[in-house]
Amino acid sequence: MATLLVPAALRAETAGVGRLDVGAAGTLRAVLDEVAIRWPRLARRIRDEQGELRRYVNVYVDGEDCRQTGGLDTAVPERAEIQVIPSVAGG
Repeated sequence: MATLLVPAALRAETAGVGRLDVGAAGTLRAVLDEVAIRWPRLARRIRDEQGELRRYVNVYVDGEDCRQTGGLDTAVPERAEIQVIPSVAGG
């Protein structure tokens, strides 16, 4: 089981929950597929209509940027922590 850490900016999509236990493992794609079933509003904030990671969302598996380790095919071991960090714009 992996744990998805949800930042405060996205917790409205999870009824305020900041840690989600996800049974899927293997790849980040499998984890996010389960998220899409269980928390569809959150999933739409992470992936676009084609199922790819949104440009402005950074995802880390055990502290490693998934864009550097295989994208959606990044390995997700048992008990992994997955952080979702949306970019924040300001000016």
